[in-house]
Amino acid sequence: MATTLTKKDLISIYESMFKIRKFEEATVKYYAQGKIPGFVHLYIGEEAISTGVCAALKKDDYITSTHRGHGHLIAKGGDVNKMMAELFAKSTGYCKAKGGSMHICDLNLGIMGSNGIVGAGLSIAAGVGVAAKMRDAGQVCVCFFGDGASNRGTFHESANMASSFKLPVIFVCENNFYGISGCVRDTMNITDIAARSVSYGMPGIKVDGNNAIEVYNAAKSAVDLARSGGGPTLIEAVTWRHRGHWEGDPDNYRDSRECADWLAKDPIPRHAEYLVSKGIATKDEVKIIESKVISEIDNAVDFAKSSPFPEPKDLYTDVYA
Repeated sequence: MATTLTKKDLISIYESMFKIRKFEEATVKYYAQGKIPGFVHLYIGEEAISTGVCAALKKDDYITSTHRGHGHLIAKGGDVNKMMAELFAKSTGYCKAKGGSMHICDLNLGIMGSNGIVGAGLSIAAGVGVAAKMRDAGQVCVCFFGDGASNRGTFHESANMASSFKLPVIFVCENNFYGISGCVRDTMNITDIAARSVSYGMPGIKVDGNNAIEVYNAAKSAVDLARSGGGPTLIEAVTWRHRGHWEGDPDNYRDSRECADWLAKDPIPRHAEYLVSKGIATKDEVKIIESKVISEIDNAVDFAKSSPFPEPKDLYTDVYA
């Protein structure tokens, strides 16, 4: 597949995807042990989307995220130590234990926050797009959202506003087919969410969300259009979450054969095989990358474990409403 990605870029994409996977696997482990409170919604299986998209962005570009946001944050350069500490409800976390899994942000990296409200990031992205256009500094905003959020009014309102004012926003729908337990086959009268772009006069692209290079190529095209003043693009990335909607979900509503078919399309071994087959990296070099990432995530867990819980007096700090 033709791409502008360099050898270094392609290796970096693998490292990012693998880092997301290992972060999420650690989350599974410590959530089961009761070390992580609240709810967690894992990104396992969808790593190629955030990584491919964020590879097309600059550091000062923006993203808005979702309840399933760990992968978005890591792909945009988020600090895994602060992320893990936030999940452990420690004072060294991104939000000092007040946000948890679904409300992490890093404004210095353009991460405008994950969000527990389905579709809320869409409206935020439109607002960020207005600000970026007013500043005229060439920045863009990527809005990640799910198939379920594409049925909400916030999607249509935000898409209409972005297209009407030619805002530098890229709408990335991560279509994993299920909004909790409801399948898109039962909740939509269309087969391609990307087709909704026609209603708003913007390009619509449907891609294999388990192929990081294909995702990158679509994102690069959309980002270039947005930076040049051409307005928004809707990208539908088709993928599959490997686990339940939330950790603890019995996940008894999906067909086991369909699950098996999708598990065989796991984006991480797929990209590793691409690197080796194209002579971009050897198997030993891939293992070195993996060892480095595993060590980084282990250190993040140690950081979270050793960090203090907030003091009772901290209950009243950084609270505005």
